[in-house]
Amino acid sequence: MKTKNISNFKQIIITYIVSNSKKYILVTLIFLIGIFAGVIIVNNSPQDTTSQISNYILDFVDKFKMTEKIDTGELIITSIRNNILLACLLWFAGTTVIGIPLAFIILFFRGLSLGYTISAFTFALGTVKGIIFSILSLSLQNILFIPAILTIGVSSIKLYKSILKDRRKENIKLEIIRHTIISGIMLAIIILSSFIENAVSFTILQKMIKYF
Repeated sequence: MKTKNISNFKQIIITYIVSNSKKYILVTLIFLIGIFAGVIIVNNSPQDTTSQISNYILDFVDKFKMTEKIDTGELIITSIRNNILLACLLWFAGTTVIGIPLAFIILFFRGLSLGYTISAFTFALGTVKGIIFSILSLSLQNILFIPAILTIGVSSIKLYKSILKDRRKENIKLEIIRHTIISGIMLAIIILSSFIENAVSFTILQKMIKYF
């Protein structure tokens, strides 16, 4: 019975992604453009700026090496609070006709932040170590985080188009409820990514930090 429920849930997810494939392509492109923009910013920054970035990261790595135990409790709370704010902003953007550009901007800047961070790591630590450091510190949580925020973005676009097609109050209420349910599920996944980021990724990174 449990296996059947899991299978049905997977089918629902696959169906949703396929039926909204164009929207997923759109939000993914916006996110990727943000990543490339972040990389370009670091690579084209003045020498003084890149030196500051490099010194900051190297100083962080050195302090991390000397830290015997990390209090992840406060980090998890901060991460969850920031991610809840992000999810709420994306949800709100989807509930207003003029909010779709805001959703695109949020996705773009999340991509830019990720691209900037990865590029900064590779600049400071070297290409190989930088990529490995990025994988250890960023990959696990982003496996959940990125699809979740992209899905909220897709849901926002879907709600926006539905309201434009049918402005009846009944339809608007129904679509907002659907958007809220999807956003709520994705928020739970985003919160889970916060736990992974601060409980799992930091633990792995702490064990491997001596090699950087």
